Amino acid sequence: MALDGTPLAGEPTGVGVFCAELLAGLARRGDLEVGAFAVSRRGRGALAGRLPDGVRPLGFLGLGLPGLNVPARALHASWQRWAFPPAELWSGRADVVHGTNFVVPPAWRAATVVTVHDLTPLHHPEWSLPAARAYPELVRKAVSRGAWVHADSQFVADEVCALLGAPPERARAIYPGGPARPAGAANVNVNALLPEWVQRYVLAIGTVEPRKAFPVLVRAFGRVARAHPGLALVIAGPDGWGANELRRAIAASPARQRVVRLGWVSASERGSLLGRAAVFCYPSLYEGFGLPPLEAMAAGAPVIASDAGALREVLGDAALLVPPGDDEALAGAIDQLLGDGAVREALAEKGKQRVALYSWDRCAAEMAALYREAT
Repeated sequence: MALDGTPLAGEPTGVGVFCAELLAGLARRGDLEVGAFAVSRRGRGALAGRLPDGVRPLGFLGLGLPGLNVPARALHASWQRWAFPPAELWSGRADVVHGTNFVVPPAWRAATVVTVHDLTPLHHPEWSLPAARAYPELVRKAVSRGAWVHADSQFVADEVCALLGAPPERARAIYPGGPARPAGAANVNVNALLPEWVQRYVLAIGTVEPRKAFPVLVRAFGRVARAHPGLALVIAGPDGWGANELRRAIAASPARQRVVRLGWVSASERGSLLGRAAVFCYPSLYEGFGLPPLEAMAAGAPVIASDAGALREVLGDAALLVPPGDDEALAGAIDQLLGDGAVREALAEKGKQRVALYSWDRCAAEMAALYREAT
């Protein structure tokens, strides 16, 4: 099996976690030969030292050698038109070539599988970087060449069938595994990260981008802050292309002095913040899975999320769900949880039970079954 390991390069992301954990889970099985490749030379260099144990680095002709020095964007443009260059230039001889992040090179002999995490670039191209806007057409082309589709949720699998032409019998929803609490989280002093006046806090985590709808959360917090002295809204995550809108929302809020922006936080800091949060909010406008609220559940935080995309499917009754973009409904849910400790505790317990349903070993087993079916 040859998997695209490009998401392992660069700063850790949700897709990078998926790629790393899937590779590790497949390697643990012992019944598969697992290798990882990156189609660009820069990507291949970035994989060094990042592959899980038991995963073989692949490169030119599947030998781990330097190969075509072609930018990924140029390759994507070629694959939208032709079945060249073929996957075998990187995978060598493989039964299955798996594109783990929307793009799978066309293969001349191997079966192909492409993972679709969501269809944000199709629904909202204005929320997507230019390179990502090509993903829907690349998936559509891969499907037309016979690729099987893996989706993170049934919601996304159904969308790929309805909107990109995938045959339902060749599209599989296989859930990623659930998160574990990061090592060292218990050793992080949350008080050192926050202003001294903070007694408890509502937490949101993620890159600041339009899809995450943090301005909606700021407006909701402004509605309830006066009734809860000592309460802060803490938003942790690096600035993306939605940072200006968030800054404007904070500046306009009556509770702007109680909104704390932390920027990027380490895995252990993130885990500690989640474990101490009075409420975790995830007001996203569209999601294909929803790893952050599961992280919060694993850390014992009660979760409020928008009823958008796959979130109802993934979170079930273990989160309070509110209409996406509705700051009044979100404010009501925050106020309810802050004012009722019994409800908070019950929701946190449901969250721990829910996150236990998601296993990387099960994900790897179901993916291995998909590979067998594809061949």
